Formats: sequence, C-alpha cells, structure tokens
Amino acid sequence: MKLAHKKNEVRHIVSEWRARNLRVAFVPTMGALHEGHLALIRQARQHADHVVVSVFVNPTQFGPGEDYQQYPRSLSADVEQCRTEGVSLVFAPDYEEMYGRAGAPQYVSIRISKMHEHLCGATRKGHFEGVLQVVNKLFLIVRPDVAVFGQKDIQQWFIIRQMVEEFDHPMEVLMGPTRREEDGLAMSSRNVYLTEEERNKAPLLFEAIQRLSQRLTGVIRDSNNGDAGIPVDESLIKAEIERLRANGFKVDYLSLVSTPDLQPACVIHSGRLYVIAAAVWLGKTRLIDNVLLNTRKYPDHDA
Repeated sequence: MKLAHKKNEVRHIVSEWRARNLRVAFVPTMGALHEGHLALIRQARQHADHVVVSVFVNPTQFGPGEDYQQYPRSLSADVEQCRTEGVSLVFAPDYEEMYGRAGAPQYVSIRISKMHEHLCGATRKGHFEGVLQVVNKLFLIVRPDVAVFGQKDIQQWFIIRQMVEEFDHPMEVLMGPTRREEDGLAMSSRNVYLTEEERNKAPLLFEAIQRLSQRLTGVIRDSNNGDAGIPVDESLIKAEIERLRANGFKVDYLSLVSTPDLQPACVIHSGRLYVIAAAVWLGKTRLIDNVLLNTRKYPDHDA
C-alpha cells in the first residue's frame, strides 16, 4: 500500500493502473476510520482492482461554530486500517495541497438547487456546497470508475450522485448500507463525543425512525388509494419527535422526503422511494440517521 500527500503522486499512480486497464474504486473520508468506513472499503474492493481512500478533514463543509478544530484525527491508525483492508493507495493531503495558500481568494463555487433546502441543508448553510467542492476536486484527482459513500449521509449521497450525473463524471456512485453498533446506533466518528449517559440514550433515535417506518408501512399496506396516493399522517411524525424530546434530544428534524429531489412528502405514491431521515442533538453531539421507505414492496391492492 502507498501513502501519498500530493495530487500529482495520486495522478501518476492511477495513470499507471489505467495504462494496464485496471479498475479504480474510491472511498472519500475525513479519517477517524471505524467499521462503517471499513465496510465501504470492502464494498469498493468488490468493484475494482485497486481501492483509493482519501483522508482529509475538509474545512469548507464546516460552518461557523462547528467542530472543524475538534474533529477527531488519527492518520497513522487510519493508514494501518487501510493497509489491513487491502487498500492500494491512501491520499492524505493538507489544506494547501487541496486549496492553495491559506487566505488565497476562491472565485469559483458549485451552486445547488432545491436538494439542499431541507434536512441537514436547512440548518447547515453552505455545508453541501463545501462537500461538492472537495468531492469534485477529489474525483478529478483520482478519476475513479466507482465511488462508495455511506447511506447514513443520505442527503450527501443523492446530491453527489446528482453532481456526477450533471457534470458527466464517467463513474458510478454506490451506496453502502449504514453500519450499526449492536444496540442500533449508527456508527459515526462523532460518537466519541457522547458521554456515557448520552451513549445509552443514543439508540432511541434509530428506534424512533424504525417505529415511524413500520407505521407508515402499515398504512401503505392497508391502503387502496391507487394512483391518488396516501396522505401522510403528520401526527405519526410529531409523536416520535415528542418522544425524542421527552428523552432529552433536541430535534433538528424528523422528516419524510421523496427521492431524488429530497423534498418533503405530503403524499406517498406506490412504486417510489422515500427516505425517513432525522438529525438530533444529544448534548453537544449531533446525530443523524435514516431508513429507506421503498413503496415498490407494497403494490396497490388493485394492481
């Protein structure tokens, strides 16, 4: 396995692979790798001859007052984990390598329409523009055949996939299922911020999302509304929000959105994919999670 800190190093190595007609998979990360990241790497290995992992805590996706300075960094441990998982190349640039001299003017940015208006984008202004900025740069450096991102960051996944489609990146974007602790908590580098008491409460978030999913699924199964769709009972969502608040969570959102536009869904139609997504604060830690609601599993009664 090779460790590169410069863009030209990565381009040279990948060019040698491509000259031999070898497929390249890419897993972008901000480091502090855990089992969730490693599962993405294993998935990537199934689709390519070589896997590239980037480790870069991207400042442009952090807003004022967020945890950029405190974000966990463990490059040596990350590199060893990548080596164990059979990664071919780790790209670990610094700020100057990715963006030039600190304080240098940036004249060009990526604008997003609609897809960032709800969920995390509603409160993290500029976050997804920062994500696309760095991911687009990384794609142009690595030039992968396939990239793998986790379902836990579901809004990010749909926005990146849309960028790939609209910018004509010649690659495929895959979704890796959310990896969970034994009690259901979605794995995250930020989980280390939780106190012992908060960690014990944290799985209640996934329980709330699952409960809402089960209730909506039951409504879909029992409905015979056909193409008219099924109105979403907002009281089901409000009940779960109140349950979370009663257990000490500060709820940013708990929402049902349609895909791929990520707009709030007031009506559920059969044959479509929806997302039940949530973001909460537990103490000083922001947790996100989601489940997919695939109505193609529940056809209309008269179909």
